[in-house]
Amino acid sequence: MHGLYKWSSKWWPGVIPLVILWGIAAWSSTATVEGDLAARSNAALKDTVLDKRRISVDGRDVTFAASAFSEDGRLSAVASVETVPGVRLVNDETRLIAEAKPFVWSAERDVLRVTLGGSSPLPASKSKLTEAAKAALGGVEVVDQMGLARGAPQRFDSVAVLLIDQIGKLKEGKITLTDNKVNLSGMARELGGREAIAAALKNLPDGYSVAANDIKAPPYVFQAYKDPVAVTLTLTGYVPDNTVHAALVASAGRKFFSEKVVDNLKASIGAPSGFANAVVPALGALSRLSTGTLVVSDREVKLSGDAFYEAAANQIRAGLGKDFPQGWQYKAEISVKPAAAPVDPTVCQQLFADILAKARIRFESGKADIVADSAGLLDRLIETAMRCPSTTIEIAGHTDSDGDEAANQTLSEKRAQAVVDYMVRAGLPANRFMPVGYGSTQPLGANDTEDGKAQNRRIDFVVK
Repeated sequence: MHGLYKWSSKWWPGVIPLVILWGIAAWSSTATVEGDLAARSNAALKDTVLDKRRISVDGRDVTFAASAFSEDGRLSAVASVETVPGVRLVNDETRLIAEAKPFVWSAERDVLRVTLGGSSPLPASKSKLTEAAKAALGGVEVVDQMGLARGAPQRFDSVAVLLIDQIGKLKEGKITLTDNKVNLSGMARELGGREAIAAALKNLPDGYSVAANDIKAPPYVFQAYKDPVAVTLTLTGYVPDNTVHAALVASAGRKFFSEKVVDNLKASIGAPSGFANAVVPALGALSRLSTGTLVVSDREVKLSGDAFYEAAANQIRAGLGKDFPQGWQYKAEISVKPAAAPVDPTVCQQLFADILAKARIRFESGKADIVADSAGLLDRLIETAMRCPSTTIEIAGHTDSDGDEAANQTLSEKRAQAVVDYMVRAGLPANRFMPVGYGSTQPLGANDTEDGKAQNRRIDFVVK
């Protein structure tokens, strides 16, 4: 008996390692099986669209949690796991993504970024829309704040991509899709942007419509700057079309007799009604300034600068808006340039000659009515007359030889008198001027050519 006890006490310590090894083997075998089932379950779901998928295995029992985008998709995913060889039981913890009613998606642009918000029906849709925004906006930061939800209208992706293209045409604003209704607000980036967006939205699929389009156009701006140092008139901004463009440049050429016209205008839609009828007289007012700026923004005209003399400043302030179309607003901020230094009669005569070599006072055909385009030229002549206050000036009228000689003589006298009257209205004494008509007796050019006739139809200033 004692010997048996001794043998037993020697045997049992050897069993302990065997038990440990058996436990390790069993645990390893179970872990291997569970890992294999988890891998094969995940593989079975590789073509299934799910969100927040999670697989855990206990023995041969699989707990499957995920968010599905449809009931059919959810059931199909569960069935895929159930049919994995070796799976005994599937603990189904799947659920459906919440349904959005209404289904709302948005794209909003500010100064720094574009934010995509609201709901998207699938993760692939989120990625597609984010990439579309980055491609359309070229370098602008795109922030994805979209959630996932069921309930998207048919053809959601293609409609959202179309709307993202319109965000690129905005300086700032927001586009919202609520079910199949589109709402837009904000400011277009460029003139014509509002119209381009409206045209693009005509391509919305059947069943979609624009509920509200409150996109505003940027101001329609035309600017002109008269620089006496560079002797230029610079035109910038927009004109409605090539016809108006050509007409305005031609008008500027007539009104600004000594300045080089620098034309940087571009044609664009969106001009306010009556655009040309406001800009032409506004350019006429600018031509009367020594230096000045004209800004036309939508239906508002702002003119600022220095007139050559006080009476001219008063005339410009009082008359700026009288020829504008109805509904146009205007503001004149006109000061008077410092008086130029006096000159002797010889210099005065040379100044008159230099000015009249660049342009001629123009009249209505066959009449003594001074054309408005000559206002800037006359103001320069008046300023010159003010610089030699002690002189007497002959205002000499001349015509070409067309028509009756007596009629030409009378017309030349009336035109000379019209110029004197203009000078007197500017505040100069009437006794300083002598209107004289010479008819066609003192031609500068040949009366058998149009150029020669144009040279002969003139007003000369002769210092006495």
